[in-house]
Amino acid sequence: MTLPVRLAAGLLLLVPTLALGAASNVPLESMRPDHSNLPSLQRGAALYMNFCLGCHSLQHQRHNRTAEDLGIPEELYLENLLFDDVDIGSHITNAMPHQGGREWFGNAPPDLTMTTRVHGPAWVYTFLKSFYVDASRPFGVNNTVWENVGMPHALVELQGIPTLVCDGDRCDGTIEVEAGSGLMDEAQFNAAVYDLVNFLDYVGEPYKQDRQRIGVYVLLFLVILFVFTFLLGREYKKDLH
Repeated sequence: MTLPVRLAAGLLLLVPTLALGAASNVPLESMRPDHSNLPSLQRGAALYMNFCLGCHSLQHQRHNRTAEDLGIPEELYLENLLFDDVDIGSHITNAMPHQGGREWFGNAPPDLTMTTRVHGPAWVYTFLKSFYVDASRPFGVNNTVWENVGMPHALVELQGIPTLVCDGDRCDGTIEVEAGSGLMDEAQFNAAVYDLVNFLDYVGEPYKQDRQRIGVYVLLFLVILFVFTFLLGREYKKDLH
């Protein structure tokens, strides 16, 4: 087997792994991240530190880089977003042991630094809004986007108790929340999930704003360079004739 064929075969073997958990028949809701919205990113960071970091690390992102990019003074960040004796220059990790995670959840909770790069922000946004009560599951909940996912509903305190709406054996994926069972109403919860996913999308590509800004200048430079190159080429052609 030649090298190109072996490489192609290896890539094909990776496809099921990359697609794991991403396939779903549930329509994804629209979610457009905005890294220039610092208040949204700040709220998202607070939500992540309070509701997600206990299980899911962001091991490729540093605390001080996050504070700087999100416009949070380090003193305020240390006081409100760091709950242990952690150096602000360290990576965003947690104390959950890998083997313990495997025993408690069936698999170690994944690092989420690149989750929106892998699944897309719309998928993550819809996933977080699609938990529902399912007494047959170990944690008492299931998810319409990722069926039988092995994790609890981390945001249930905010959303309230969600149930899956079914007509007999037919369920279309609609979720209803028991009135007054959560700290937020539907609009507030949707906004909170947006902020959380917006923060995760920033973590997946912290340089996105700089890249887009620099890209504009690069394109302008290329346009100007093209004009001068075109004029220079026209002068050369005069000499040839």
